[in-house]
Amino acid sequence: MNALRNKVQLIGRLGQDPEIINFADGNKMAKFSLATDDSYKDKEGKKVERTDWHNVVIKGGMAKVVESYVNKGQEIAVEGKLTTRTWEDKEGNKRYFTEVVCSDMLMLSK
Repeated sequence: MNALRNKVQLIGRLGQDPEIINFADGNKMAKFSLATDDSYKDKEGKKVERTDWHNVVIKGGMAKVVESYVNKGQEIAVEGKLTTRTWEDKEGNKRYFTEVVCSDMLMLSK
């Protein structure tokens, strides 16, 4: 059951072309936002559509695949874990940034 403690699976579309970061040792990292859509009916029975945006990070060999084959608008499935970074800004306020660190990816659209 430990594998289920921090696991997320998302299917969505890229909001922009991936940002590719190259490291001195030859490794790469890809960063992008992924839009997932959801809908529900409100109290009056009207359909309400909602889009959520998720920050995704892909490291290593999969980042090379992303660099070559994944573009804005493309539908993909990602699996990974949620991580949150915290820091203090110049005014001393605590800030948070949550992202999905991807461990597996599947390209769904051509």
